[in-house]
Amino acid sequence: MMGLFSQAGSHIKRARGLSVDDRAPEDTEPDDTSILDENEGSVILSLISQLRVGMDLSKVTFPTFVLEPRSMLERITDFMSHPDLIFGAENCDDPEERFTRILQYYLAGWHIKPKGVKKPYNPVLGEFFRCRYDYPNGTQGFFVAEQVSHHPPISAFFYISPANRVCIVGELRPKSKFLGNSVSTTMEGENRITLMGVPDDGEYVVTMPNMYARGILFGKMVLELGDTCIVKNQKNRLFCDLEFKTKGFFSGTYNAIAGRVRRGNSDTGEVSGRWSHVMEFKSIKSGSKRVLFDAAKDGQNIAPKYVPEIEQQEPYESRRLWKDLTQAIEERNMERATEAKSAVEDAQRELRRKREESGEKFVPRYFERHDGRWEPKLKIPRDDSSEAIDAVQTWIWPPKAESR
Repeated sequence: MMGLFSQAGSHIKRARGLSVDDRAPEDTEPDDTSILDENEGSVILSLISQLRVGMDLSKVTFPTFVLEPRSMLERITDFMSHPDLIFGAENCDDPEERFTRILQYYLAGWHIKPKGVKKPYNPVLGEFFRCRYDYPNGTQGFFVAEQVSHHPPISAFFYISPANRVCIVGELRPKSKFLGNSVSTTMEGENRITLMGVPDDGEYVVTMPNMYARGILFGKMVLELGDTCIVKNQKNRLFCDLEFKTKGFFSGTYNAIAGRVRRGNSDTGEVSGRWSHVMEFKSIKSGSKRVLFDAAKDGQNIAPKYVPEIEQQEPYESRRLWKDLTQAIEERNMERATEAKSAVEDAQRELRRKREESGEKFVPRYFERHDGRWEPKLKIPRDDSSEAIDAVQTWIWPPKAESR
């Protein structure tokens, strides 16, 4: 093991004057890799020396320079970036076409990523992020996510566009482990999508692939998605087993996906491509192909989100809670970033201590658990979109919201 650390140290010292060996791995995009400078490398080596293979990383504090300047709660909104792919799916008479539209929505969220190998902030208990979308067709969408549990970490989220009759509810339960030369994050949880105009379809359930940060000891740091996720609609007996392929040592390519769509026991189509580039669907019956998503062509068409100014936010809203850390990261002031991050975490530990002493139980603001799943504390009017909009806005942004 010490030999690996030595090799990592020699690699890091070369980072400022790059050699041929320091170039990014083939098939990766420049933004997919990270090369540490000497100071950053020393911090990483110090951290890794405390780890053991298989160790749960939920209680490990990572250095601030590996952080993406936003909370995980906000990062979930990446999957709401291309709503046009799912809007109007209820008008498709063919259930297989509706299923394909769900696939498009899901696959279009992965191309959005920070430069290099970065991780978002770990949300603290009770933290929440909320935003509104104003779409070109005059309709709106609304989103809220909340950290409903700290040990284990669980982020619950809710999205709805009443006029477009789309609702998404889900939760993420990430679990990270140290694997030697990589860190894996198992993304447990699911997205549950409802086309409100087709209630007979029931839910479309989507699980997540796992994430791997490779090359943390030697080689270049590369972020990959790997393993198999599932997209399914039980009511119409439609399923897709979608494999996110990690690159092998000597073969394969980065960011590749492959999947098969089936209805009942019969295959109906194949999914292929790269989630960072172009993904296609091929019909087994007709042999015809269609592009599911082209990141280069359509990746910039991201639906903008409206978030109130930090001064108008509550203390536990993500951007206000982490504003000092975000500012320090953007200014590349690692010392001040560490202080800002510690301040939030220390305050959270003190709050947890007081709760334990008083016997107070934390109660999430927006979500509650039903039959093992986190659901919004909201009854949505089904027959009137304007009533639904009013109900959702009042629930997410109460007229006299109390500071937490």
